[in-house]
Amino acid sequence: AFAARTVGIPVREILLLPIGGIAYLTRAPKSPRDELWIAVAGPLVNVVIALCLRPFVGVSATFVNFPGPESAPSVSLLLTGLYSANVMLVLFNLLPAFPLDGGRILRAGLAMLLSERTATTYATVISQGVAAVIGTIAVMSGQIFLAVTALFIFFSAGNERGESRARSLLESRLVGDAYNRMAVTLSPADRTSRVVDLILTSYQPDFAVVQGNTLLGIVTRQHVLEALAAEPADLYVAAIMNRDFVRVAHTMSLDEVRSTIGAASDDVAAVFSGKEFLGLVSLVDIDEALAVIDYVDRNKSLSPAS
Repeated sequence: AFAARTVGIPVREILLLPIGGIAYLTRAPKSPRDELWIAVAGPLVNVVIALCLRPFVGVSATFVNFPGPESAPSVSLLLTGLYSANVMLVLFNLLPAFPLDGGRILRAGLAMLLSERTATTYATVISQGVAAVIGTIAVMSGQIFLAVTALFIFFSAGNERGESRARSLLESRLVGDAYNRMAVTLSPADRTSRVVDLILTSYQPDFAVVQGNTLLGIVTRQHVLEALAAEPADLYVAAIMNRDFVRVAHTMSLDEVRSTIGAASDDVAAVFSGKEFLGLVSLVDIDEALAVIDYVDRNKSLSPAS
């Protein structure tokens, strides 16, 4: 997580698992070097911890030496266990398989020679091969935890391939070509009852509150529901709108906009051309655009360019 922040990538959350921690980033690294640094940093921490503990463990702990249940509790026992756990984490996380650090190191290395999408394809195929080997060993040895780990790696690799494809497709389209040009807007004097009517009749979940050509704020379906739950009165939308909204330029790619919205922990952004407000785009809009772009990409015969 610290390594990601050093290259300007905020961390959305960290998932702690028995196999180690997995950091979910708000956006993908911009270069293979950044991804390599982020991926190497995790195992490097375990290596440093293991090296610091090594002088305090027994001579017999040359590789992995977990104390048995018959061992008497002691500080030495604790240090030996910590040392062995860190060695095991290093070895396991360096396996060339997503979502482990080794899989990201593999992808970063390949991406220095190939395109990011091709590198991801090769890395995910290798990852699923590693998962198949682990799964076979798990079945032959009857180890349930190992089998679950193999399944986790296999499906995580598939998700990584899908995410890479999504990034590639979204990078090919500008948000200026995808925002809702037919959206209904609100004025500051409109009330929540009007928003409820619009939500029911237009299926539009997000509304720009404008005065003239100036965007004052954004009202979402969630804002309205929270306002009605807290105070049933028919409030002005100016009282519930979000004034601290995400701004994006119409020349940004859909992938950049998706990352920007995610980094702000928001769901919708305002699209501008210079100082001119154009419209709103949400994560749902981007997902719908992705579905269309993906379909056209898979069926080139339907593309106008063909």
